[in-house]
Amino acid sequence: MTHDSSRRWQMIAITAAIFYVFWLLAPVLMPFVFAAMLAYLGDPLADRLQRLGMGRTLAVSIVFIVLLLVSVGALLLLIPLISRQVDNLVQNLPRYVDWARNTALPWLQTKLHLDPGAFDTDRLVEQLKAHLGSVGDAASALLGKISRSSLGVIAWLTNLVLIPVVAFYLLRDWDRLVAWIDGILPRSVEPTVAHLAREADSVLGAFVRGQLAVMLALGIFYGAALTIMGLSVGPLIGMVAGLLSFVPYLGFIVGFGSALIAALVQYGDWTHILIVVGIFTVGQLLEGYVLVPRLVGEKIGLHPVAVIFAVLAGGYLFGFLGILLALPAASVILVLLRYLTERYRQSELYTEEGAGDPVLAEVDVIVDTPEGSVETRTIVGGHDAKKDAVPPP
Repeated sequence: MTHDSSRRWQMIAITAAIFYVFWLLAPVLMPFVFAAMLAYLGDPLADRLQRLGMGRTLAVSIVFIVLLLVSVGALLLLIPLISRQVDNLVQNLPRYVDWARNTALPWLQTKLHLDPGAFDTDRLVEQLKAHLGSVGDAASALLGKISRSSLGVIAWLTNLVLIPVVAFYLLRDWDRLVAWIDGILPRSVEPTVAHLAREADSVLGAFVRGQLAVMLALGIFYGAALTIMGLSVGPLIGMVAGLLSFVPYLGFIVGFGSALIAALVQYGDWTHILIVVGIFTVGQLLEGYVLVPRLVGEKIGLHPVAVIFAVLAGGYLFGFLGILLALPAASVILVLLRYLTERYRQSELYTEEGAGDPVLAEVDVIVDTPEGSVETRTIVGGHDAKKDAVPPP
């Protein structure tokens, strides 16, 4: 084995070992991943404050306080709103069930020729009542379940405390951590890794900050438009549609379907159905032609099928943590694939021309067209070529 091949196998083994360790530690990585995301989001702002003459610790403290205030403010604003919307949904649940039982199901049974006993609506109502409740009741039940296990309480509180603490220290030492990683890389691959890291950072920055802005904008637009329309659960549908918009078309499908059913139950006329169609059509145009190009840009270039696959694969391999990291990881993998594609196109495997295939031969063919005769070159099988081929001039 040559020195170069031995070095490559060593680096492959080290990389595989690192990924294997991360895979083993996936259940305990959740607070550290959240903390790293917060630190990554806050690092550009801390760098700007440093360029204004502040020390790193002071700049990080200001950024950390701002992030903390924004998070607490968002929770204080969203939790009462979500609670009211869920309570509203529970209060209107009998209307939805009545519409499904007396309008939707008979129409489906008539059109699809289904057995009238195929849908047990009474059982469905009981299950919905058993699983749906106010946010306060759900939170009380969850806390009661957790409180029965001392280990669960300790783990929950530890994760809750770890996230801001780890985020602060990661944000303070972010530049030193990056420099340390750069310093331990093998010098033979450091320039390539540094270039890929800068490109991945550019892609991740465009994705994370841009996609969060897109989700927020779509949630506000859908929620405000459906509320102005008069839909009682409009804000809840808008928030759900905005949160799910990181998966292509998922937020649109869930939001549009929910708003359509809510409009049918609440109003039952074509006017409000057309208004819902108009709202989500405008939302899709806004997302596709304004928000994504301006806020996310074309740097990522992930195909919608690749996005859906990344989310499903991440959830299957690592659970919620995998779903959370699926699209950022897919963006980094896309950077690596672009680099490997360029390396492949510059390799002898791609550029070296092989010997001519004896089974195939190129011949000149004259085709008569209304505009005149056109000479073309085509490939025919070797047997026919021996018979029909004409030597080139």
